[in-house]
Amino acid sequence: MWCALNQLAPICLVLFFLQLQASALRSLNFNSILPPTPEEYDNLQPPKENENTPTIVRFHVTVLSIDSIDEGSMTYVADIFMSQSWKDDRLQLPENMTSKYRLLPISWLKKMWRPDSFFKNAKKVTFQEMTIPNHYIWLYSDKTILYMVKLTLELSCAMKFEAYPHDTQTCSLKMESLSYTTDDLIFDWESTVPLVVEPTIELPQHILVDTKLGDCTQEYSTGNFTCIEVQFTLERRLGYYLFHTYIPTCLIVIMSWISFWIKADAVPARVTLCVTSLLTLATQHAQSQKSLPPVSYIKAIDIFMSTCTLFVFSSLMEYAIVNILIGHAEEKEKLANNFLNDIQIIQMKDDDARANGTRIVRSPSLRRRSESSERQALKIDKFSRIVFPLLFVILNVAYWCYYLT
Repeated sequence: MWCALNQLAPICLVLFFLQLQASALRSLNFNSILPPTPEEYDNLQPPKENENTPTIVRFHVTVLSIDSIDEGSMTYVADIFMSQSWKDDRLQLPENMTSKYRLLPISWLKKMWRPDSFFKNAKKVTFQEMTIPNHYIWLYSDKTILYMVKLTLELSCAMKFEAYPHDTQTCSLKMESLSYTTDDLIFDWESTVPLVVEPTIELPQHILVDTKLGDCTQEYSTGNFTCIEVQFTLERRLGYYLFHTYIPTCLIVIMSWISFWIKADAVPARVTLCVTSLLTLATQHAQSQKSLPPVSYIKAIDIFMSTCTLFVFSSLMEYAIVNILIGHAEEKEKLANNFLNDIQIIQMKDDDARANGTRIVRSPSLRRRSESSERQALKIDKFSRIVFPLLFVILNVAYWCYYLT
């Protein structure tokens, strides 16, 4: 007999809990929280304390991640938990409610009043449904309703690229009322913990340096509509651009200076080196603009790349000047050999030489002019070996000091 009771005890316990749950479900219906006269409850009217006081809805946002920052489309993606809480004194508490709060069925959202908030700068909103729909409603004992939802948002961000890639962008997450003016509804932040940002957020090309809460209430033709926002300050990491743009570009410019040490008469070597450097630099410049929208203003990377292009082009022009001077020297050499202006007869005094031997010599004046042109060309090369690197260092110091500070 005792053994039989021991075997039946678990079954009886399960049946007891099932009966309690069925009883709770029977008692938990929407009409049980409505006022005694349900006709007085209007789910389109905010629950005001009086006619002159708007309903206050308090928000809390937990930022789980920020990623997919796209400069081309000027968007970014954020995963968030968002809670909205408001007080509705028109509702009644369930009879069997003994705890601080109670979980309500999600289907009641269509029957009860709730804020008509929407994300003002959202291009796409994804509601999470794995493994269950990620939202819930709580009813507190003081008739405060809390609605919590998890969302993935694709948000627009007006970016400015004047200082790219040394730029700092400010992107926002705006929540605004769709149909209620500030006379009926006010959005505000939770007084205790309005915003939580996961400390583990890691972005590949940006650093989240600051978050700030703000008010973005705006006046339209139909009235003032309440709006609140979270502002994210994103600072771009320079490491990627340093190793993939700045250092290779500087090496290309330095490579073009090798032509100053190559002999002036080596035309193919010097021209090929300068032209190759110029074409490589043009490709590098185009590659650095690949991820950006086609903006009409000048960016920091444009200033740097244009300066480097100017240096490479100047080294090509420097060789053009040197080549002109060498060409003049060769022409004067030919004139001296073909057209003899002065002939001097030198008597050979050596006993073993011919008694009346003669030798024809170039005009000393043409010889001096030819040597002068060659010396000028060599001086330009030597001058360029010092001036080009010095100017490049000065411009780099000015560039980095300006944009890093």
